[in-house]
Amino acid sequence: MTEETTARSGYRPLRALLGVVVAVGLLLLGGGAAVALGLGRDEAPGADSVDAGFSRDMSRHHLQAVEIANLAFERTENPEIRQMAFDISATQTNQAGRMQGWLWLWGVPPAGGETMAWMATDEHAGHDAAMGADGLMPGMATEVELAELRDSSGTAFDRRFLQLLIRHHQGGLEMAEAAADRAEEQAVRSLAGTIAETQTAETSTMTKMLSAREGEPLPEP
Repeated sequence: MTEETTARSGYRPLRALLGVVVAVGLLLLGGGAAVALGLGRDEAPGADSVDAGFSRDMSRHHLQAVEIANLAFERTENPEIRQMAFDISATQTNQAGRMQGWLWLWGVPPAGGETMAWMATDEHAGHDAAMGADGLMPGMATEVELAELRDSSGTAFDRRFLQLLIRHHQGGLEMAEAAADRAEEQAVRSLAGTIAETQTAETSTMTKMLSAREGEPLPEP
């Protein structure tokens, strides 16, 4: 066993524990930041509001991206891929914690309700128009795709990781843009706008990384 391998295997349990601590801290920070920003001082957003629906659905969407990114951080042998995976995991864990904190503050269950119903407009029923045939939110990977990722290695793993995360980001973009435009709470609109900007930039970067590895993006969701 090489010195590098020994070091990596040694810090994994500690990093996993720190990850739990950070996630809990971010969740509490989400609630505290919400109070500091004035959320809930008047009538709190209801369970059927754009604010609550976006926070509930986007946090769930984020958590799959975190799952995929954490797998890549553990499995890839490429420093560039590992750094991208770390950045996505850290950013989206933070954002999911904030959104879950808001839901707690508003007294809205973090799960339940009709997924993406808040996306409805006069012309479209949000759930029916946005959900895929597999019942997943746009861009989310299926269990089969996740299994394929886990079973791959080397450059094939890196390509598949990039393909899944590019599509994942594309799928979340419309949700973020809708919330940035239609949410009532300024903090929610601000976070949604940040998500849209960040994921657009990361999608561009990952597309270049995928091309450098002779890969092609999956069809957009």
